[in-house]
Amino acid sequence: MNAFGAFWQILPSDLRDRLQNDSKRGQLLEVILDLGRLPEARYLGEFGGKYLRSTEVSVEELEYAQSAVGEFGGDNRAGIEGTLHRISAIRSRKGAIVGLTCRVGRAVSGHIDMVYDLLHYGKSILFVGRPGVGKTTVMREIARVLSDEFQKRVVIVDTSNEIGGDGDIPHSAIGTARRMQVPEPSLQHKVMIEAVENHMPEVIIVDEIGTEAEAHACRSIAERGVMLIGTAHGEWLENIIKNPILSDLIGGVDTVTLGDEEARARRCQKSILERKAPPTFYFLIEMRERHYWVTHKTEKSVDMLLRGKTPLVEIRKRDDRFNVVVDRWKTYDRHDI
Repeated sequence: MNAFGAFWQILPSDLRDRLQNDSKRGQLLEVILDLGRLPEARYLGEFGGKYLRSTEVSVEELEYAQSAVGEFGGDNRAGIEGTLHRISAIRSRKGAIVGLTCRVGRAVSGHIDMVYDLLHYGKSILFVGRPGVGKTTVMREIARVLSDEFQKRVVIVDTSNEIGGDGDIPHSAIGTARRMQVPEPSLQHKVMIEAVENHMPEVIIVDEIGTEAEAHACRSIAERGVMLIGTAHGEWLENIIKNPILSDLIGGVDTVTLGDEEARARRCQKSILERKAPPTFYFLIEMRERHYWVTHKTEKSVDMLLRGKTPLVEIRKRDDRFNVVVDRWKTYDRHDI
């Protein structure tokens, strides 16, 4: 059975038949099954969804899907062994599953050329962007390229098995990178440190950095000279700057009171914001769309934004022929901090 076949098997038979014969199945992003509502399909590059039939999802259909998937983890996510598909559950107050988001996982190649040149620097890179722009897909391909082409010792800390797929044997899409699974999401930071202390990686890849402990673990890893590739919750650099939990990733932000003379010399207020320390990630990439990225040199951009100025950035995008075009020294389309 191919990987898509495994995905079809968790769906009600009528939905399975309809989607298999759908001309847009190659762009299928996810199927939504909510109790008492019409089942819905969502597609890459399209806003909103498409109802798949005129009758609501039943308890029996959710129970069938749950039995086909198996056990859900502490983050209410599960996978299908040997594939990259992700099934996420919504539960009632009593713990019963009342909704499923069935996300199609694809080993998509071609994203790497958007960032390939930056990998040669050996510097840490943080990706931010709204859900669905392909952050996890990029992590997967970077893991493969750094391990196979660059011959680096790469360890993936795979909290929900999204990067390496479900099951004990990781998906071939990550190349020869090694994968450490995380028993509970709250333990991600401990597994990150364990990876460095026990397995001598040159590169650590971690998805969805979201807690203070994980941010501190990132800093500890970076201070040991290990290259970090990660994603964080946020859509813009400013989201990270303003987030007291994650701001450590970009060096942290402190309020500093200047003397009268210094304030006059700088032509600014006496109370200003400054970066506390070197950033954990040398580059920060805002994935605005799948094929439109804004690349920051983190230290320079953070300092400029904290001073109320507009930094210069690189715009990475694809042209009509799908070739990557890099526009350097472009004025950042900034948002107020």
